[in-house]
Amino acid sequence: MKRLNNFIGGEFVAPQNGKYLDDFAPAIGEKIADIPDSDASDVEAAVRAAKAALPGWASLTLAERADWLDRIADVLTAQAQTVAELESLDTGKPFRTARDVDAARSISNFRFFADLIRNRKAETYEMSDAHNYVVFKPVGVVGLITPWNLPLYLLTWKIAPALAMGNTIVAKPSELTPLTADFLAQVVQQIGLPAGVLNIVHGTGPSVGSPLVSHPDVPGISFTGGTVTGAVVNSAAAPLFKKVSLELGGKNATIVFGDSDLDAIMAGVVRASFANQGQVCLCGSRIFVEQSIYAEFSRKFVAAVKALKIGDPKDVTTDFAAVISHQHKAKILSYIDLAQQEGGTILCGGANFPEGLDPKFEKGSWVAPTVVEGLSHTSRTATEEIFGPVVTLHSFEKEDEVIEYANAVKYGLAGSVWTSDLDKAKRVAERIETGMIWVNCWLHRDLRVPFGGVKQSGVGREGGHRSLEFFSESQNICLKLK
Repeated sequence: MKRLNNFIGGEFVAPQNGKYLDDFAPAIGEKIADIPDSDASDVEAAVRAAKAALPGWASLTLAERADWLDRIADVLTAQAQTVAELESLDTGKPFRTARDVDAARSISNFRFFADLIRNRKAETYEMSDAHNYVVFKPVGVVGLITPWNLPLYLLTWKIAPALAMGNTIVAKPSELTPLTADFLAQVVQQIGLPAGVLNIVHGTGPSVGSPLVSHPDVPGISFTGGTVTGAVVNSAAAPLFKKVSLELGGKNATIVFGDSDLDAIMAGVVRASFANQGQVCLCGSRIFVEQSIYAEFSRKFVAAVKALKIGDPKDVTTDFAAVISHQHKAKILSYIDLAQQEGGTILCGGANFPEGLDPKFEKGSWVAPTVVEGLSHTSRTATEEIFGPVVTLHSFEKEDEVIEYANAVKYGLAGSVWTSDLDKAKRVAERIETGMIWVNCWLHRDLRVPFGGVKQSGVGREGGHRSLEFFSESQNICLKLK
């Protein structure tokens, strides 16, 4: 049985209270590791280590820090198979997804920000009698809190720009998926990253996340997770005037117009609905289909969903595997029950244990991909974030109508529009209240563009120079000329 420890000051150390939590493999429901059940004393030790490392790390040039990011990426590239295996085991997702998405993107995050800071241009402004230039300084010790759905992918999305701008880090990965964060700690120790630059403290939100957010020596917090927890983070950070970035929940709309080539787009719409078992904040869990093609779309969509291969995460041909935990499974099933209580019809899925799945997975956390129709767009099932493999289908007749439907939620993270008319696509996209819209695609990412939501989907933007700006404090210096 594997036993993880915290990574503080360049060393792996046991939690000071000596307590550990169980880590389970969702696909089989078996314990795979002990992880630290850390508390405020471990957070304090990590913050002290990060503070001690800050002057040295901040004094490096951008080029020197870029070289460190590339060294991390080099090892992750060489160990991509191991990263994918660990991520698949810990999350229950298909190995293919872990390899092609999680492991690959984790490497890309370090490469991207290394290149970005190497090529960063000086920011200057000329006046008739003065010269202005902008200096970007580290925020200091930053706290990073990340979720379980894309563990290393999202952790490195924050670590890379934070390190790039000279900050030192105390990171709290999800207690449900600690394995790749621990592996990353091994990587940075292996390459000799200066002690204290990156610290990882395992544990629960109340025991680790809360003292990290409220610590007076941590002036910046970047959080990705649920909206309810995000509100708690924001409330704790506000009185201390911390810099805060919140990437929160979503209830995203997929809009399919009647001029779409259904055969051409179907794979993309299914992927937008059920990627990572629907456990992606960007997934389109509400599908609005123009009435003229609704019946045809429904038939083809359900057939495509039923064709997804549900099976062993280790099998490279598996499309769809387990959800994160029994607790989360119970939440998803409760919404499937609610959908029927609200008058919805289950077109596929809905079963407690997917039909035909090997009995060896019976102790795991499995929910079949589920499609529901017949619900109001204002129903609870269609407006509350489920964060699982449940999609609702709705029809519309007019453009204004579908925009009203799409905007009728408290979230505003992302969405997609599918049509052969790009003028219409742009017109509709610009009226939808979200931070991101894809047209005739989904999750087609350019790491330079802003990433984040409006309404209750978050505060601030990540991506490209916006990430660098969040993890730095800008100082303008005005030189009066003779």
